[in-house]
Amino acid sequence: MSIRVEDYFAPATFSKIKKFADRQETPFVVVDLDTISRAYDDLAENFPFAKIYFAVKANPAIEITELLHKKGSSFDIASIYELDKVLSCGVQPEQISYGNTIKKARDVRYFYEKGVRMFATDSAQDLRNIAKAAPGSKIYVRILTEGSGSADWPLSRKFGCQTDMAMDLLVLARELGLVPYGVSFHVGSQQREIGVWDAAIGKVKNIFQRLRDDHDIQLKMINLGGGFPANYLTKTNPLKTYAEEIIRFLHDDFGDELPEIILEPGRSLVANAGVVVSEVVLVSRKSRMAIERWVFTDVGKFSGLIETMDEAIKFPIWTEKQGELENVIIAGPTCDSADIMYEDYKYGLPLNLASGDRLYWLSTGAYTTSYSAVEFNGFPPLKSFCI
Repeated sequence: MSIRVEDYFAPATFSKIKKFADRQETPFVVVDLDTISRAYDDLAENFPFAKIYFAVKANPAIEITELLHKKGSSFDIASIYELDKVLSCGVQPEQISYGNTIKKARDVRYFYEKGVRMFATDSAQDLRNIAKAAPGSKIYVRILTEGSGSADWPLSRKFGCQTDMAMDLLVLARELGLVPYGVSFHVGSQQREIGVWDAAIGKVKNIFQRLRDDHDIQLKMINLGGGFPANYLTKTNPLKTYAEEIIRFLHDDFGDELPEIILEPGRSLVANAGVVVSEVVLVSRKSRMAIERWVFTDVGKFSGLIETMDEAIKFPIWTEKQGELENVIIAGPTCDSADIMYEDYKYGLPLNLASGDRLYWLSTGAYTTSYSAVEFNGFPPLKSFCI
């Protein structure tokens, strides 16, 4: 496997990143803000009628929040800690959605006291907590969708409810004095199968129609979630292709008069902007006859690369070393046998790779710093730079 950096970054952009990286001690991630800005513009251009709520969990760097706030983005928030961080950047409460369906009643109250009025839910207990702690707020119910088989990082089972329960919850929301506002779903992160959106939108259409006909509830909003892919080892369709098909699905079900549409991108906005830079700590073989080398680096599952779990996300890895390639097993530096990133999928790295050489993990702007452990084995969290 030989990676062409130009397939992932414009030469000038990567040159800028590498020039900065050469002055830093590994491991760390460098995020190019210009790349994020272009990704936001691309999303807005392809979905001109949609409101964009950046999923802060993908990368909570203040510099990214400030950039997207200036560009007019709203924000999908998962905790009071994210809320405080985003509010400190000047984001207004009406630009915020509490998208986590698993939340303490006192946290709901905290959001409400800060001025937030839009909440996700998928259960009766959570809905009753919202009614008490955030009276009169807008409610959208998250439904279960089928997409785990075609998503690199599935988000099934834990979040959402079946459509019949979703309708019950929206009726209950009205009874509790809340505003039944809409329906949300998430087809899975790094979703490759565009047709999954079609099935999910069809479920939403059914909920809209039955609530209107049977309960005189007119829902206003569809939250399409995220799922748009980043540029990893396996290529995907361009965003434009996703947008054209999803917009067609929406018009097929809802006609020309669409409800309010919300997108919650995370990975698709920030992943392609990042490069994790690591150093080779050790190259070894397990026996004199072993075919494969083990390449140990100073970054691993516990320092930002947790999405290599089950080898789900396959990051492009580039090194300046050239020459004949050989299959390797790539592992992190910690005293945990789970800290192996790639063993089944065969990455090829140069035979002359040695301790002290650098590996550049491309498309690592999402879910690296936010997944990094605080102090496993004493290693500090992954350093992050925005340029």
